[in-house]
Amino acid sequence: MFARRTHQSDSFLKHRAGKSTSKTKRSFREQAATSRRVERATASATSPPVGSTLTSPIITLCVGPEQRLFAAHEDVLANSPFFSAIIRGRFLESTSKRVNLPEEIPEVFSSVLEYLYKGDYYPRLLHNKRRNTWELEDTETNNSGRGAVESTVYHPGTQQILLKDTLLYCTAERYGLEELKRLALRKQGLQSGIQCSTILASSRYAYENTPDSDSKLRAHYLALIIRSRNTFKRSGTMQMEMERGGKMFFDLYVAMQVPVLAVHMIWLTLAAS
Repeated sequence: MFARRTHQSDSFLKHRAGKSTSKTKRSFREQAATSRRVERATASATSPPVGSTLTSPIITLCVGPEQRLFAAHEDVLANSPFFSAIIRGRFLESTSKRVNLPEEIPEVFSSVLEYLYKGDYYPRLLHNKRRNTWELEDTETNNSGRGAVESTVYHPGTQQILLKDTLLYCTAERYGLEELKRLALRKQGLQSGIQCSTILASSRYAYENTPDSDSKLRAHYLALIIRSRNTFKRSGTMQMEMERGGKMFFDLYVAMQVPVLAVHMIWLTLAAS
């Protein structure tokens, strides 16, 4: 299993105030009584989605290789074009109303369901009126009994630790949930204390699981690496990733040339005047 690195030279500290995520926290799995338990999103929903009466049929969803069971209302799932197509009968078993999602990660899918019911997922995004800033709720003191939250998730497909908000963004891309993409990107920008190796692995995953036409998440990672390039230069993981190559590093090279080109053009203009 992937072991999280703890060397100071391979850590990333964000250039803004934020709470570190390096503390030991309970994962979603540890809070489950059993991996086969049916987890009904309706039990935690404080209010139904707009236009929903929560009277539609219940859909059972088998998630991940361990077939963790979730349940959700049909009209809630229909807010996603992906599930709307399934509900119309393309893949849905008419007798059992069961959908198999073996490639999804239960911890990530749970947050998708929470978003579909509540318009947000734990930890919530809160507006600080006094500072006029957006913050993540304090999961240490205002958790409503849910426990601390992990900012990272182990991805069995890549066998790496990845940022949960990046996984949510890519999942929302597949499900056609544009608002969830925006929410996940904003929350990821509020994270701090993330290992360089996790950032680089997550950025590669983002490039591999988003279309070229969707540049928001990719641009976020490019800006993050450039802003903290002195930290990343000391990272052995950065060298290994660069040796592997990929489109991300071409984009990174181009992005780093923009300030240089701007200065060069100003110098040419002054020289010609």
